[in-house]
Amino acid sequence: MKDAYNRTIDYVRIAVTDRCNLRCFYCMPENGIPYEPRPHLLSYEEITRLLNVLSTLGFSKVRFTGGEPFLRKDFMQLLENTANATDFQSIHITSNGTLLEKHIPKLKDLGITKINLSIDTLDPERFKTITRRDDFEKVMRCFHLLLENNFQVKLNAVIMAGINTQDIVPLAKLAERYPVSVRFIEEMPFNGGYKQNVKMFSAQAIRTTLENHFGTLTPLPGLHGDTSTEFSLPGHLGQIGIIAAFSRTFCNTCNRLRIGPKGEIKSCLYDDGVFNIRDFMRSGVSDVELTEKFEEIIRLKPKDGFEAERMRKAPNTAMKSMSSIGG
Repeated sequence: MKDAYNRTIDYVRIAVTDRCNLRCFYCMPENGIPYEPRPHLLSYEEITRLLNVLSTLGFSKVRFTGGEPFLRKDFMQLLENTANATDFQSIHITSNGTLLEKHIPKLKDLGITKINLSIDTLDPERFKTITRRDDFEKVMRCFHLLLENNFQVKLNAVIMAGINTQDIVPLAKLAERYPVSVRFIEEMPFNGGYKQNVKMFSAQAIRTTLENHFGTLTPLPGLHGDTSTEFSLPGHLGQIGIIAAFSRTFCNTCNRLRIGPKGEIKSCLYDDGVFNIRDFMRSGVSDVELTEKFEEIIRLKPKDGFEAERMRKAPNTAMKSMSSIGG
């Protein structure tokens, strides 16, 4: 399925919950956000149905996110359903790593071995300041266990001016010792109304910081849909990447849709929701009607994040928490 700009749309991100057990200040206020009651969330049966419909449109990759997806009861059952009952061969998970450890054997059995872990610092005290929780050792233990079990791990670090720029090089050095991709992400305004940093630390500033330490970085060839510009370093087992999430320089190859926990479809991270597929399904529509609705949404996908932001129905209101839209 192609959109109006001839981009192949074949990747869906589904947030299974808006709940999170961390309180990262760039994502949500200290006291959290108003969580949705369970009946308001897409059921696992509804998610499986959506995936089956999307597979008929050529979608082949799904990423389950949150909030923290492992907070949702019986999340492993959804993963088993997806692995056994849909045509999606590329199943990914984004997690903060605090609840994942005990599920590693089952994930491996299901063949789900592509995990993104969110970690913004290697300093335990700074981790506690950023997340407002004391879970650094738990996350790092999960990281090492995933590697020991041959999972494909990507580390995502949001870089914030005056907060954790000193962590860029130490995080990048993990790629020297381990076969991981360490990706540095520009801070975005999806924080549930919490005051954002006055000055964003840009993708170019991140690259300059890395080059001041490692020397000139040469980008690796990219693939359609890549959000990260990846770089390899001589003698490193892994690689590093930079995601210009606020600068939005990768929109021309965007290949994704996002579905929030309540079924709100976002054809771009910066729009304010284009359609509620949960309500549409619960009205009794057929799979054919679902397919036609997705075709319409894909055709209307905006050119880039700037256009999507301009088209917001309430452009001056605070952006939602990232926890409620799945990143």
